[in-house]
Amino acid sequence: QVRLVEAGGGLVQPGGYLRLSCTAPGLSIRDSTLGWFRQAPGKERELVATISPAATPTYADSVKGRFTISRDDSKQTVYLQMNSLKLEDTAVYYCYLGHPTSWGQGTQVTVSS
Repeated sequence: QVRLVEAGGGLVQPGGYLRLSCTAPGLSIRDSTLGWFRQAPGKERELVATISPAATPTYADSVKGRFTISRDDSKQTVYLQMNSLKLEDTAVYYCYLGHPTSWGQGTQVTVSS
C-alpha cells in the first residue's frame, strides 16, 4: 500500500461545489485505475466514480451529471469536481488507487444550509 494524500473537503451549502484532490507522491499512477468512494454515517462505503488508465470515467447514478472525475498522471493526482451538491452527498470521501491497492485517509464533505 502507498500513501495517498487527499485534500479539498469542507462545508458547503446545497447547490455549491467542491473539488477534491488525491496525490500519490513519488508514484507513477499511469497504469492504475483510480477512484473515489464515500461513506456516510451509518451506511456502507459506496463507489462514487472511477477513471481508467485511458481516462475513461464511470459514475454512480446518484452523481451523474454533477460530479466529474479526472486525472493528471504527471502530477500523480486524481480529482473529483463536485457541483450542485446535495444534502445527501454528505460523507467522508476516500480516494482509491487500483495498483497497488491503496486508500486515502478520507476527507469530510458536509453539505448543509
